[in-house]
Amino acid sequence: MKKPVGVKAANLRKCINARELEFKTTEDLPLMKNGVMGQERAIRSITFGMRMKGSGYNIYVAGPPNTGSSYLARTFIEKEAQKDETPPDWCYVYDFADPDQPKALRLFPGQARVFKKDMDELISSVRRAISGVFESDGYRKRRERVIMAYGKKRRVRIDELNKIVKEKGFLLNIDEVEMMVVPAEDGKPLNEEQLMAMSEQERDRLRAVSDCLQIELNNANRDFLKFERGLNEELKNLDKEVALYAVEGRFSDLCEKYKNQPGIIAYVRDEVKADCLKNIEDFKKKPHRVPVDSPDGEVPVELVQEASSVRYDVNILIDNAGRCGAPVVYETNPTYTNLFGKIEKKARYGMLFTDFTMIRAGALHRANGGYLILKAPDLLKWELAWEALKRAIRTKEIKIEDFGEVVGLVTTTTVRPLPIPLNIKVILVGGPYLYQLLYFYDDNFAKMFKAKAHLDTVIDNTSENMTEYVRCIGDICRRENLRHFDGTGVAKLLEYAMELAGDKEKLTLRLGNLTGIMKEADYWALQTNARFVRGKDVEQAITEKDQRSNLYEERTQELIARGVLRVETDGMRVGEINGLTIINIGDYTFGKPARITANVSHGKDGIVTIDRESDMSGEIHTKGVMILTGYLRECFAQKRPLTLSASLCFEQSYDIIDGDSASAAELFVLLSSIAGVPISQGIAVTGAVSQKGEILPIGGVNEKIKGFFDVCKEKGFTGKQGVIIPKPNVRNLMLANEIVRTVKKKQFHVWAIETVEQGIEIMSGLKAGRRRKDYTYTPGSFLAKVAERLGKLAGKKKA
Repeated sequence: MKKPVGVKAANLRKCINARELEFKTTEDLPLMKNGVMGQERAIRSITFGMRMKGSGYNIYVAGPPNTGSSYLARTFIEKEAQKDETPPDWCYVYDFADPDQPKALRLFPGQARVFKKDMDELISSVRRAISGVFESDGYRKRRERVIMAYGKKRRVRIDELNKIVKEKGFLLNIDEVEMMVVPAEDGKPLNEEQLMAMSEQERDRLRAVSDCLQIELNNANRDFLKFERGLNEELKNLDKEVALYAVEGRFSDLCEKYKNQPGIIAYVRDEVKADCLKNIEDFKKKPHRVPVDSPDGEVPVELVQEASSVRYDVNILIDNAGRCGAPVVYETNPTYTNLFGKIEKKARYGMLFTDFTMIRAGALHRANGGYLILKAPDLLKWELAWEALKRAIRTKEIKIEDFGEVVGLVTTTTVRPLPIPLNIKVILVGGPYLYQLLYFYDDNFAKMFKAKAHLDTVIDNTSENMTEYVRCIGDICRRENLRHFDGTGVAKLLEYAMELAGDKEKLTLRLGNLTGIMKEADYWALQTNARFVRGKDVEQAITEKDQRSNLYEERTQELIARGVLRVETDGMRVGEINGLTIINIGDYTFGKPARITANVSHGKDGIVTIDRESDMSGEIHTKGVMILTGYLRECFAQKRPLTLSASLCFEQSYDIIDGDSASAAELFVLLSSIAGVPISQGIAVTGAVSQKGEILPIGGVNEKIKGFFDVCKEKGFTGKQGVIIPKPNVRNLMLANEIVRTVKKKQFHVWAIETVEQGIEIMSGLKAGRRRKDYTYTPGSFLAKVAERLGKLAGKKKA
């Protein structure tokens, strides 16, 4: 067994020498190569998802907090999207066949606004042309000829009718209201006295003749109506012919301009032109003013066009004029209406109304033909939006619906726009755990998001990566408009990056945390009017940040110093040890020593933890305690059963305990109690343990060491104090400079061990002992005392 030795001070922290850096300030450094730091795996995945044309290859960017997942996605995708084809423009227009369902028109990129202008000019031109042509002398003369021909036909028919009436002894009486016949004599109508003087037979004859003449009148009326219909039809055809002559060239010119867009030609030629010629009279009307509702009680007016003019409007939904490449839309508030658009309403005369000109685009429309970036947690807050988004991806179309109807509320009559084809890549940004939840519990998620881009949290601390990392620092300074950092400032930032990574051989990729410290260091540099941010500014930023959050740590240390929380840092005791725990309060994490005690007696209960029995420990901690039983069986129960009752307890612990990092400390204190051998109280222990006695690595080693160091500092160094850690955790050491200096003075120690035996020798000062072939241990050794005590306990049971 290797003899345990203390970790050298040089291995407690990796320092960066500012003089060895090949630059003076970050201002002198070039930009990063691709704008993204150390996420090659994620970049490959995003690139694959962007270029893969198959169905369902949308992208989920799985990034832990502060890794800059949203920034990375936007930065890289915006750069790559410039290589893509610019998508078409979209607009909604009136559907003359079904006014409640506006139709969508697709146009070449940048032509929506041009088409809208062309349509406005076309309708204005048509209005002027029609007004002018119908006021011309030529049209007036042709109209008069048509009307005169009708008048002639009417007069001929009246003359024929008048002749028949006179032959029957009647007169034809025509006025503006009616046409009738009256009996006459010598060309004069008979009065009532003359009629009464006639005989009954003569009056009957007149009635019979009158009835016959009434039939002729009815026939004449039908002829007159036929003549009038013919006149109206002829006048309408004349108007249509004249209007067509006046506007045909204008429509032909517009169709020629959009000859490569069949949808536009069909709309202009087959629908707009036909409707204009059908509603010629509407073009003679002028806009009028109407009152509108006003919240301040006033009665303003607005200029309102006739419906016939409004329906020729073009509602631009998406305008890609001036865009180079595909759009990249980052929607920060992905509600249903923000994603899918909405149909606005306007109040008039106390009522709400809408039409196709009030249709508004959503993020899906703006990103159509490109990329839509959403934060998954924000999206999942809106269940309707998430379900509708999946439906849109599945059906490949965007449908704008009134939100009131979507949620089942009673709403006013509204338009129902025809859907628009959807061609989009959706990028969801969220955590890895959320990805797992969606993958397992949402049946459609795995089918729709086949490209996973998993962001790393650390990068290897190589010279090449460090060079790129320094460039990244310079890029952050430029992007955030910060002072540039000199060599000492960069050196401290690199050391801080290793601290955040928790590994001397790694650099953190949680650039959000790094950027925060850079901003605060810039602030402290400003206080001294420094041109560049220096190392002392970075140190002050880190110190000030910790002091804003470490109140709980200070209060805990105060309680230990006052003896309220009992932590011994000197002497030897049986069955007592200082374990090390981590307390995370969200924005700050610190280490806290914890006194662990053990009692052993005859019995068959095995190892019992008081914390577990009182429901104050987690499952991982319980597993760690069960491993201790496995270790005891491996080492001491090969020839006889393990017989004991032992209790372990975290003294003065009032929170839930979890994790297995105290397993080594629990094993040492348990063995001390069994053997009756005292162990050092000036040494704290952290580390997991296996059933084979291997000491396994743990997390938070720097915080744990600092927690015990601060206690020893407060109570006074003895030169024998220190911390035992697993050997694999040496690479994780980035201890504060104060601790490193104290270790150099040999006032404090850090031991790295690989086996339980090494820890026993440090804690007890005795040889651990070696197991022999007969499963006994070296006489007088620590483990021999343990075996002897367990043998006695087993013997008591046998007796």
